[in-house]
This record gives sequence, C-alpha cells and structure tokens, in this order.
Amino acid sequence: MTETVPIEYLPATELVARYASGDLSPVDVTAAVLDKAEQLQPELNCFWGLDRIGALEAAAASERRWTAGTPLGTIDGVPTSIKENVAVRGFGQPSGTAAKFDAPVAPTDGPSAARIREAGGVIFGVTVMPDYGMLSSGVSSLHGITRSPWNPAWTVGGSSAGAGAAAAAGIGPLHIGSDIGGSLRLPATWLGLVTLKPSFGRIAVDPPYMGRVAGPLTRTVDDAALLMGVLTRPDLRDYTSLGEQNLDWTDVHYAGAGVVGLRVGFHLAGGAGMVTDPEIAASVLQAVQLFEAAGAIVEEIAPLMTEKYLADLDLFLRVRSLADYEQLEPARQAMVLDFIRDWVLAGSGVSGTEVVRCYQSIQDLRARTVAVTAPYDLVLSPVSPVAAFPAEWPMPTDDAATSLDHIAFTAPYNFSEQPASSVNCGFTADGRPIGLHIAGRRFEDLAVLRATHWYEQTRPAAAEPVWPFHRCTSRPTDRTTP
Repeated sequence: MTETVPIEYLPATELVARYASGDLSPVDVTAAVLDKAEQLQPELNCFWGLDRIGALEAAAASERRWTAGTPLGTIDGVPTSIKENVAVRGFGQPSGTAAKFDAPVAPTDGPSAARIREAGGVIFGVTVMPDYGMLSSGVSSLHGITRSPWNPAWTVGGSSAGAGAAAAAGIGPLHIGSDIGGSLRLPATWLGLVTLKPSFGRIAVDPPYMGRVAGPLTRTVDDAALLMGVLTRPDLRDYTSLGEQNLDWTDVHYAGAGVVGLRVGFHLAGGAGMVTDPEIAASVLQAVQLFEAAGAIVEEIAPLMTEKYLADLDLFLRVRSLADYEQLEPARQAMVLDFIRDWVLAGSGVSGTEVVRCYQSIQDLRARTVAVTAPYDLVLSPVSPVAAFPAEWPMPTDDAATSLDHIAFTAPYNFSEQPASSVNCGFTADGRPIGLHIAGRRFEDLAVLRATHWYEQTRPAAAEPVWPFHRCTSRPTDRTTP
C-alpha cells in the first residue's frame, strides 16, 4: 500500500536534492505551498500575511540559479515562513495584539529573514503569535484563535503559534519561531514537531533580550539542522550574538556506538507549577529507558525549578510586560487581550527593589540549572507537564494567576542559555502528541541535535507522528512511502 506525498509536504533536504537533479521546480513547490496556505488559512488561522508575488519571483530566481548550477546556499528555493515578531521587509510587526494593529511596515529584514534570503530561501509568509508573545497558545486579540492541524479543538501552543500550525499542517518544510520561556518547544510538543532552542547568542535576534532566542520548527531533525546552518551566521545588530561559529550543522548523525557511554540525567517532575500528567511521564520514561538500553549511563536528578523561582520569574515578566502596556494610550490598552491585561496589571505597584530581587532570583535559577546539569552530556524530561489543551484557552490553567505554571521544564534553559530540543515521543490515549525534552551544556547544540536525531531514528513506531495527509489536496509528486 502506498500514499502519495504532495510536494509542499516534502522535507527541505529532499527538495534541495531534487532541485539539484532537476526533478523538481522551486516555482512549482512554492506555488503548491502558497495554495495550501490559502486553503487551510480559514481553518487553522496561522498566517499574518502571505507574499504570493514576492515568493514566486524569488522562486523563479532560484530556479534560474539551479538551472545554471549556481545556488546561493543550502536552502535555495525552499519555502520558509517567519514569525510575526521577526522583521520581514514589507510586513508590520504588531506582536499579536490588536493594540498594535497599525504597526509600521518594516523597511528592512531582521537577522533571521536576512539570513534566509542570503541563502536563497523563499519567504512565503509571516506567521501569527498571541498578544506580545506572552501566551502558550494561539489566542490573539488581533488574529483570533490559531488551531491545530491534528484537531482544531486543540491548542497549537505558543508563542510561535502560527509557525507550529503551518509546520504540522505541511505548509512547507521550514518555519522560524522564537523562544523566551518555551515558545518554540511548547508548540513543538503539542504538535509533534522538532525544534531546537539554541544556546543564547547562537542565532542573532533584534532586539536581543535576556533568554530570547530564535530557532527552527520543522518535522524532521535533518531539516532543523539544515535551517540552523543558515540562521547561525552573524549579524551586528545583535550585540550578544556569538559571531562566526564555523559549525558543521550537517553533522547530526551519530556514528558507530551511538549513545553508548553518554551520561544522561532525567527528571519527570518539574519541581513547581503543574503536576506532570501520568501519560506524559510514562512516555518520557520509555524514551529514557531507550537511551539506557542503548548503552547510555542514566541517572535521575532533581528538578531545576522551584516554586520560589517560578513565582519570581512570573512577577519579573509581568512587570516587564507592564512596561509595554503602560506605554499604550488608554484606548489601545483596552484592545489588549483581557487575559494579558489581568496578568500584567498584577505587576502594578511592584517596587524597583522587588524587581531587582526577582532578577537576582532568575540568576540564581541560572546558576542552579548549570550546576545540576553540568555532570551530564544530556538531560531528558517532558517539555510540558500537560498535553494540548482547548484552543480557546490562553494558557493550560486558563487562569492568569497561574499563567506560567506549565514552564518549569523549559524556562530554566532560557536563562541558563543552554540548548534544548523537543521531539515527539508518544501520544496520549486520545491522540495528543507528547514531546521529549533533550537539553545539553551551553554551546553543545550539535550534541543535543545528534541525540535528538538518534532518538528520532530509534523511537518505536508508536511514537512517530503520522502527519495529517488528508489535508493535502494540491499537486502530488510521484514519490511514495510504504
């Protein structure tokens, strides 16, 4: 039995190989991706805007380069989407909130968009996010609700909401999001995707901010690695970036012994906030046991987060967002999502002394995370304590008072600046994806990707996502899969 794979669903690694052989046209692929984006937009609501004219012009230029044997880079002609908070020439950056509905059009590309164009990638669309990027869902006062391709009743996660939905729906292979507490890894876990939250400074962002990174959302580790090779080139606009790095991002395949001898820590409890769902704990434990059976030296460790750290982080971020909120005129404040307004206003009246205390607490969390994880090559855990929740809920608890109670596994690595990935490791009884979190030492991003690739190739069939091909209605290729 075979199943036809539409061209807009093919991985980027296969697209570039078939461009090189002349078997596929970047113009045909881009047109198919745009058609699918337009077809699914009314149901999924994942795009802030599409650029059909610009994308097809870029695809035609790519086709000419491939014909001449002179591609610009490793993703020449590959359709790519970019999250709304990354500047893309010709698009505004309203940050998901109706309060900024008339945000000015960006005159130039931000770092990630610039890297894509330099490598010949085709930017076909800008994906949506929730208000100010401060929700782990696709709920936005400007855009409405973004829904999951797996089931429109489920959340897509956030804040890289539209990027995750587009990736899971097969609307092209490469999607760029950002992460300051889990905003790449949470969509990945709830949508069955692959991501890498890179080490801080690995990918240039503008403007930089403590803990903030950009990164890929893809369906395969090889595609994530391919995109990392493009995004990690330097950009002077980010004064925190690592500059020239000279890493071979194609080197993500373990050879020979695989994970034999690696020291692997794991924990199934977050240490604060929500209790881990037993189905999620069971799936992650099975993944841990797979590493152990393959020769890794596995040891359970204490959770990184504590209730105090989580409360201090929550208060610090409330005050940070309150500063943005207070810059708005009253009429525009009224446009902000009610949930966000309730959350930020709880930071009103906090003293400067208290904010500095919270900042120091975040630095203590950073120190603890580095100290606890330092003895291990990898640390495994759930990405989230819960699986996908209703699409209409802004957060898993649907309560502003406990807004961050689900990020105990993810947030420590933003502030310790360490790399961490998500890869699907199972499903709940009702079919919701479960992500395995794989973290490593700072700057050891390739080690994390190698482990993620090893698990992707070794996991049981029951843990592999079966993507919703039934939504694919545009031109198919002749490629078939068993």
